[in-house]
Amino acid sequence: MNQKLIEEIIKVIGDNPNREGLKDTPKRVAEMWKQIFRGYDIKQKPSITTFDNNNDGVFYDQMIVDSGYFFSHCEHHMVPFFGEYHFAYIPDKKIVGLSKVARIVDFYSARLQIQERLVKDILDELEIELHPKGLALVIKARHLCKEMRGVLKHGGEMITTDLRGVFKEDESTRMEFMNYIK
Repeated sequence: MNQKLIEEIIKVIGDNPNREGLKDTPKRVAEMWKQIFRGYDIKQKPSITTFDNNNDGVFYDQMIVDSGYFFSHCEHHMVPFFGEYHFAYIPDKKIVGLSKVARIVDFYSARLQIQERLVKDILDELEIELHPKGLALVIKARHLCKEMRGVLKHGGEMITTDLRGVFKEDESTRMEFMNYIK
């Protein structure tokens, strides 16, 4: 990461990159960007280990639900958006450890994003690996591009969903998932 570019940004916003409090800021920002935008580094993409369903004598064909938090950055203004995700799937021949779901969420979140693409990217990846009977993902997020600039509306959430297979086709399955995440 070119620290000179960050020094130029500091100048453009009207500050002096050589003043005491900012001397090491370009270096710190460059290191931070490597971490928070690691989703562009394909070498950091987590592998998704799957297991055969019925591998240990148990065939599981019910809903598996996982929730967690994520942080991303708006591709329009490069400010954070963050919130929670709720993922579910109904396995067929493969199951996955839930830590892998969280790692995939974190990987795709570590890019400049729009929330609509984020839900699609995550489910596309998991669908390729699992070939489940159905997948669902709901993301609820606060967008600082809405809260700290522009309309200045604090505390609202944007909700995006992607429902596939039985979650899209079967209303009772969809409603069961939605009841779990309330």
